[in-house]
Amino acid sequence: MQQRRLGNLEVSAIGLGCMGMSSGYVPPADTQQMIALIRAAVDRGVTFFDTAEAYGPFANEKLVGAALAPCRDRVVIATKFGFDIDPKTGERRGGVNSRPEHVKAVVEASLERLGVDVIDLLYQHRVDPAVPIEDVAGAVKGLIREGKVKHFGLSEAGAQTIRRAHAVQPVAAVQSEYSLWWRGPETEILPTLEELGIGFVPFSPLGAGFLTGRIDETTKFDSPDFRTIVPRFAPEALKANMALVDLVRAAAARRTRWAPSAPSCWGRTAASSPAAISSWTAASRPPTGTASSRRSDRKVCASGPAPYRVGEHTQQVLRELGYDAGRIRALQSAQVIEIPGGIQTPGRRRSAGIRAKLAARRSRRAQRRGGGKAAKTSRRIARWLRVKHENQKEVS
Repeated sequence: MQQRRLGNLEVSAIGLGCMGMSSGYVPPADTQQMIALIRAAVDRGVTFFDTAEAYGPFANEKLVGAALAPCRDRVVIATKFGFDIDPKTGERRGGVNSRPEHVKAVVEASLERLGVDVIDLLYQHRVDPAVPIEDVAGAVKGLIREGKVKHFGLSEAGAQTIRRAHAVQPVAAVQSEYSLWWRGPETEILPTLEELGIGFVPFSPLGAGFLTGRIDETTKFDSPDFRTIVPRFAPEALKANMALVDLVRAAAARRTRWAPSAPSCWGRTAASSPAAISSWTAASRPPTGTASSRRSDRKVCASGPAPYRVGEHTQQVLRELGYDAGRIRALQSAQVIEIPGGIQTPGRRRSAGIRAKLAARRSRRAQRRGGGKAAKTSRRIARWLRVKHENQKEVS
């Protein structure tokens, strides 16, 4: 298993998001089966596990803690605070709560449920508009000083919030939804994280199950399944977005892959992401998928298509799949997916100067890790881009 860095925290390139094992979907999963699954993931090289007090509430932290107790020294556990839940009774009081005293109480309770002495990565689950982010970061900084938390993270935070928090306590990672179905982080979040040296943890790489190809406009969800209230899972939205599933299937077939693996591979390379939080359910219990953000779901129009724009090659593929010109024109969005033989990494066009700096940074990292062929290649690319940048400056 390849490794990635979230700030100073090293984790496996693929993580296991455990929310769906205890909440969010139906029917509830068997506890012993889930413990066996988590341990099997460890045996396969996964070292990054994601949970939260809100999942259950509390039940998921207990499950993850019990499953990872025999191998605690080999894994990284991330959990979250931020919703207004009574740390003792589990009563959901509604809304968010990141008051410093509440954060400390949540951490004490999470440590006990997880059965650990320290939390490896502590996220703020959702930003609390009533509490300045500087106060939240300060509270976590105090917990780090006390030895109860190792690293600080944010989930679904905006670029300015990230900057303000990072100024008080270095942020190791930001977790946001990111997939072929939702590419919002590309606009501001990813450039900000790249600038500040913060890791990115994309969750819901299979679009809460939609990109597995096991869901269509006729799929019905039972009542505690959170997708019953998510606009993008309304029948008309599912129907409009089926073109994206067809594209995933076509790309996977060209690479002889199982369809759900294509968006997962895309997600691990699209933003040079440090880790992809993939849910157990995407592979083992279709059509159930990965954890999704209700907040991000609201950003997509209920009847609108997925966030992508149809490029020339994609139009050709759609025509081969039986889409007429009218349906192709109806697919509107802000991004481009081109799949010449497979889904490609979405590009953010950078200047030669920026690309030269990034290549030089990769070269330095490769040298620190021991050099070798990869380091030599990175140095050659850095030199080539530096010369290109200098030539462009002379021309301009």
